[in-house]
Amino acid sequence: MEILILGGGVVGVTTAYQLLKDGHQVTVLDRQPPGIGGASYGNAGLIATGHAIAWGSPKALKMWFNSLFHQHPVFRMKFQADPQFIRWGLKFLAQCTNSRAKINSLAKHRIAVYSQKILNEVVAETNIQYERNTKGLLYLYRNPEVMDSGSEHMRLLQEAGQKLEIVGKERALVLIPELADSKDQIAGGVFSPTDESGDSRMFTEELMEVCRKMGGTFESGVSIERLGVSGNKINRVVTNRGVFSADGYVLCLGAWSPLLAQTSLGVRISVYPVKGYSITIPVEKGHTPPRIGGLHEEDLLGFSPMGDHFRVSSISEFCGYDLGHTPEDFEHILKTAKRLFPNAGNYDKVEFWSGLRPMTPEGTPILGTGRHSNLFYNTGHGHLGWTMSCGTARLTADLISGKTPEISIEKMGVR
Repeated sequence: MEILILGGGVVGVTTAYQLLKDGHQVTVLDRQPPGIGGASYGNAGLIATGHAIAWGSPKALKMWFNSLFHQHPVFRMKFQADPQFIRWGLKFLAQCTNSRAKINSLAKHRIAVYSQKILNEVVAETNIQYERNTKGLLYLYRNPEVMDSGSEHMRLLQEAGQKLEIVGKERALVLIPELADSKDQIAGGVFSPTDESGDSRMFTEELMEVCRKMGGTFESGVSIERLGVSGNKINRVVTNRGVFSADGYVLCLGAWSPLLAQTSLGVRISVYPVKGYSITIPVEKGHTPPRIGGLHEEDLLGFSPMGDHFRVSSISEFCGYDLGHTPEDFEHILKTAKRLFPNAGNYDKVEFWSGLRPMTPEGTPILGTGRHSNLFYNTGHGHLGWTMSCGTARLTADLISGKTPEISIEKMGVR
């Protein structure tokens, strides 16, 4: 079959690879060169199966409510009279119960574990290099009481088969000795030995070259204007560079997926952009970044070493499709990063980035088809796009080929 993939981030490129493996003819369309734009460019770089916890929970509901009245350094919300935001927000509120949080967390974890398995296969098949670090991830706590309360999440994932280890301060400093200068701010953490990290952008670009050698075509500078419909099928994609057509289509546009689906098809999918910020710090002679990545739980600060640079990411901001940023937006990230890892890199040469995470209310992606039988959705991965990308790519390829997916995607359809 001829397949058009709409979107060239890590989700689109991994989908292209799996479809090419299955013998399909594949073309990928994107506004920018694949790997350059979107959340694939500047994310934290964590493959975080040990942190596949749903955002929707009673705790998140409290944070969301408080952010309406008090400035929060990490969780920000600007109320908007936007129908898309209001519809999404009402659905998110319905997920903020203990029972729904458990169901959604287990579903996210199932996809994350499967995706890591597929990632291992992709790396073995292609030998691509992307600053991969397979020494595990450490989820740090400053407050012992908060650490104790976080053990419920750990038990849930342990029951699902995830290897996790509660560690005290001494063990945390063995795992990340670079925390020695800030040891007074560390109570301990949870170590996930099978988690990993890497440069998502480098992975995407390397895999794109593999796809090209397999016969895949990548078209950049393409702005998708609308989808054409004939009956219950898509029959064309109208762009600024003409019309493209194929037998099947895959929607991998991340946060922009709901805009195209609604304007072209009248289909409302529950995806809303949540803005994240990151800094990339050059690692020069004499610098000592942490040897493994992880997350500081109270500050919601993700970090990972990436060869000659060190990535730190934080903040969840509901502000629509605003991609801009100011120096003030990075004050929390810079302050916390310098406090935890003062010698990680050259903080005078920091690169600043912001991008949009495509969140669903449940936290699980949207997969499969809707009312149009040849339009396959692979979008809505939220803050775990890098973690779940290889798995949802394989699931999508199986659906297109008429195979039964290896894991259940029940209730992950168009919603």
